[in-house]
Amino acid sequence: IKFHGVDIVLDLPAHPVLVAGERDELVEVFENLIENGCKYGQDGKRVDVALSGGTGGTPVEVSVKDYGPGIPPEHVPRITERFYRVNVEASRSKKGTGLGLAIAKHILTRHKARLVVRSEVGKGTVFTVKF
Repeated sequence: IKFHGVDIVLDLPAHPVLVAGERDELVEVFENLIENGCKYGQDGKRVDVALSGGTGGTPVEVSVKDYGPGIPPEHVPRITERFYRVNVEASRSKKGTGLGLAIAKHILTRHKARLVVRSEVGKGTVFTVKF
């Protein structure tokens, strides 16, 4: 799958994975995370999406990893705040509103899920949703 010239590589289990929740809201979360990976990690030309768990009572996790410039550590704690932007100019040029991650976090909180962010400058970012 390609989006914004970026390859989206899926690592999905052969079996269905079910989570309780509002389908449309969860779709919005993952669309946002994948689109952000493609827009802001565009230089890396690849975004990996992995789904694990859900069998035998194991927690479900979905990770979205980009290979872009990464997020400086001082910004990571704030990126889910409304209108917060790591780089205002870059965000505007990519038509970002500064609301996507705040909305995603809000939806995940309502679903009793967590959003974990790991990033390293120059090596990309991984957003992991833990149900």
